[in-house]
Amino acid sequence: MPKFITIGYGDRAGYERTPQPVKDAAHAHDARLVSHGALIGIAGAPVQVRNPDAAGVETCDGPFMSSGLPVAGFAVIEAASLEEAIEKVSHVPCAVAHGVVEVWPLK
Repeated sequence: MPKFITIGYGDRAGYERTPQPVKDAAHAHDARLVSHGALIGIAGAPVQVRNPDAAGVETCDGPFMSSGLPVAGFAVIEAASLEEAIEKVSHVPCAVAHGVVEVWPLK
């Protein structure tokens, strides 16, 4: 089955203004995705890695890209189609708590 990488973006303010029953349902949905094989995790602090011309590894703390909302977490899910993947993530915390989820098909 095709795999998809998802990136959830959201901030504390959006999460806090979301009604508790909606958050509870979203976390239960995450738990169901995990029980069906999804790999889900909260984002930690990023480190950039470079090795120009394979001449030596360079690292730098912090994200390479920036967005209007911080990265909150990642998931790897399986779905038969992009449409099914979208449906699966449309009920996760970032999607319902005033954030956004990107879905990236793996080829």
